[in-house]
Amino acid sequence: MTTTSKLSRLAALLLAAAPVAALAQPRPPASAVSPVSAQSEVQAATEQRISGLQAQLQITAAQTPQWTAFAQVMRDNAQSTDALFRQRAAGAQTMNAVANMKSYAQISRAYADGTDKLAASFDALYGTFSEPQKQAADTLFQQQAAHGAKPEVKAK
Repeated sequence: MTTTSKLSRLAALLLAAAPVAALAQPRPPASAVSPVSAQSEVQAATEQRISGLQAQLQITAAQTPQWTAFAQVMRDNAQSTDALFRQRAAGAQTMNAVANMKSYAQISRAYADGTDKLAASFDALYGTFSEPQKQAADTLFQQQAAHGAKPEVKAK
């Protein structure tokens, strides 16, 4: 899997708070993507997801403090996990199997910790939602769960 593919998958994973169809755009091959532009892609995807969720959930002015905190956790998660993926990609060719597994475990822990922070932040936000907003959020998350449960089909 190329570095760009990993970054694309990372962005989708980090932003799995709602459907990610808008992020499913073709990416250039890894050789055509500099580390800076790949990082910019992750940041842009994160901001796109934040804006999309804000619109879909119809965040009100009164909910702005909780929304801002939630959005910042999304940004922080994207940035920290992206850095770990970059570190792993940079050393992948020289890692032995044990180092490779440890690197993957480090990313998995960071992802799990970030998801815990995201869930806590979203809980605070969700508590401010009106019933229609809760229904919209529930539907988005149910759709994402259904989408994520489908096995990935690889092209031959």
